[in-house]
Amino acid sequence: MHCFIIDAFDTEQLLDCVLKLKSGQSVQVPIYDFKHHQRSSDSFRQVNASDVIILEGILVFHDQRVRNLMNMKIFVDTDDDVRLSRRIKRDTVERGRDVSSVLEQYAKFVKPAFDDFVLPSKKYADVIIPRGGENHVAIDLIVQHIRTKLGQPDLCKIYPNAYIIQSTFQIRGMHTLIRDQEISKHDFVFYSDRLIRLVVEHGLGHLPFTEKQVITPTGSIYTGVDFCKKLCGVSIVRSGESMENALRACCKGIKIGKILIHRDGDDGKQLIYEKLPKDISERHVLLLDPVLATERSSGIHIIFLNLISAPEGIHRVCKRFPSLKIVTSEIDVALNGEFRVIPGMGEFGDRYFGTDD
Repeated sequence: MHCFIIDAFDTEQLLDCVLKLKSGQSVQVPIYDFKHHQRSSDSFRQVNASDVIILEGILVFHDQRVRNLMNMKIFVDTDDDVRLSRRIKRDTVERGRDVSSVLEQYAKFVKPAFDDFVLPSKKYADVIIPRGGENHVAIDLIVQHIRTKLGQPDLCKIYPNAYIIQSTFQIRGMHTLIRDQEISKHDFVFYSDRLIRLVVEHGLGHLPFTEKQVITPTGSIYTGVDFCKKLCGVSIVRSGESMENALRACCKGIKIGKILIHRDGDDGKQLIYEKLPKDISERHVLLLDPVLATERSSGIHIIFLNLISAPEGIHRVCKRFPSLKIVTSEIDVALNGEFRVIPGMGEFGDRYFGTDD
């Protein structure tokens, strides 16, 4: 009988740190003092967000919530004798322990814990690497896979919940016009409305439908589909209001709510105002905002409609809210230091409503 308690691990803090890193936030990770077998009360390690997050530990596969956050799960399989010899060398050289205490801990805690908790979690791995760091072929394959994902130009192949309407010369032409700083307000509104209508129509195609049969004037039966009944729109004030007319033109009598979000930098957000349908939790929601820069929304049954998106926004929204769908007409290059979409189209709300200087 061994004295090993799996709940001694702070899984909740681990989940909090990983979720923050995946959403682009930096975190302070507590440092464990292996000599005194407790956390250092005043020491933390600053970890910044990155494109690749490596979560390493012998028990990272034990909790399903942690496993669900991983895109790739790797189990490094090493011989028992090799693991023991490495532990003896590490603990005696780096942690000032004697061999007898290392062996006692290994027999009482480490080996039983490995057999009961670590080894069974091997079944959850996507890739199993025998011989650990000596297996250069397996390591090279994993590195190449990660490089391929990082270099993937089409975000829709990475995120199944991101959709771009099919690009045509007409759409490219309208984008060229509305991005031109010399365009008149009348033309900007006209071509923006055309693009918004296309995005709304495409977004409606992602709603659930049911089969329906009707009788045609010739007396024949036509088998088609019936539109989703429980539907509403929510515009993010102020730019999102520019998309309301297109939504009303496509969905007669649709309920539309509004939310106003104050933004202070990249992370500071505060909900200032909201007016939403009382039964919004029972409806499919079309969220309206012309430009997606960073993440602002969450929830199930939401389709986020916008004209242009920054890659950073796509990454953060699709990772954090995999049940939310994004429909956009183009994905731009990046965000600049002021969190503006580049090449972008400037302040859309000011240009659309004629309030720019």
